[in-house]
Amino acid sequence: MTPDAVQTARNQLNQHLVEILDWHFSPETGSPFWLDWAKKNFDPRQEVRSVEDLNKFPHFQDEWLRDLQPEVWVPAAFKGKPFNIFETGGTTGMPKQRIGWNDYKVDYSEFSEKIADAHFPRNHFWLMMGPTGPRRLRLAIEHLANVRGSSCYFIDLDPRWVKKVITRKQFDQAKAYMDHVVDQAVTILKHRKVSGLFTTPKLLEALAEKVNLYESGIRGVFCGGTTMAPQYVRFIVEEVLEGRIGFYPTYGNTLMGLAASVPLLPEDQFSITYYAPQPRAILRVVDPNNTAVTRGYGEWGRVELTTLTKEFFMPRFMERDEAIRREPRAPYAWDGVAEVRPFGAMEKSIVEGVY
Repeated sequence: MTPDAVQTARNQLNQHLVEILDWHFSPETGSPFWLDWAKKNFDPRQEVRSVEDLNKFPHFQDEWLRDLQPEVWVPAAFKGKPFNIFETGGTTGMPKQRIGWNDYKVDYSEFSEKIADAHFPRNHFWLMMGPTGPRRLRLAIEHLANVRGSSCYFIDLDPRWVKKVITRKQFDQAKAYMDHVVDQAVTILKHRKVSGLFTTPKLLEALAEKVNLYESGIRGVFCGGTTMAPQYVRFIVEEVLEGRIGFYPTYGNTLMGLAASVPLLPEDQFSITYYAPQPRAILRVVDPNNTAVTRGYGEWGRVELTTLTKEFFMPRFMERDEAIRREPRAPYAWDGVAEVRPFGAMEKSIVEGVY
């Protein structure tokens, strides 16, 4: 990626940032939360004019998405227009909620251009084996299939229940629930024509133990989840998918949208790098002890997310993930995050359940 391309992308990002701040902090278009925040703190329309200036914001608090009523986030320009309410994973208590209208459609329509027709044939059928219910992913996957002229079958899944029983060390219940989910997918694959599959790495592995995915008609797998270490990616690509099925790992969530991975090259040695959907979102790898400092390329750090759309503004949210900072790589003229895993994964046991 050339320095000129990187600078052009940075200029475009700064211009977008200014437009989004003008939108969210203007009384004519902004939301009650941010207008009130500006009165108590400062006016970002005057003080934040570049990405570097984002450090003037404190970290966005996830309690704001748990404790406040959703309507405080409605921009004035959207007032009176019913919104979707999407929830994050959550295991106990009130989950974080993000409202929205069309952001998920924008994210997944863009992603459609990054997957090959050979792996996800147009005008065919998909199967989603992943979290549905109140999660944005349910509508997003169906929209993605629809954009490609396809329809989608769904297997319901409640990851909160799986996490709960694993935390209680009720591993037999967790396995029984996963078997229940996988058995439903096997039934669909036996009786319906499906070429595209969305699932999590662990469910993909479990499904492949029950059926031969390629012989069942699967040609492409769109995978979401967090921890995919290089040795596990190699196992998925070579053993589970037998090198015959397209593999599209992504790093996404309700608050960011979807960060796509670049196609694996031999020199990557199965290390996956994801790139945020700039300018709608920015991913930064920071020093966990001094989050104003960006880590160097090749270094581990905690993932910081800033979301910049007219529907939702969220500055400097500290994800519960850590990653390696990677250089820009075509077609992306900005930093990537690699080998994403739960923050502190090397120091403590993390319950990921079906992810």
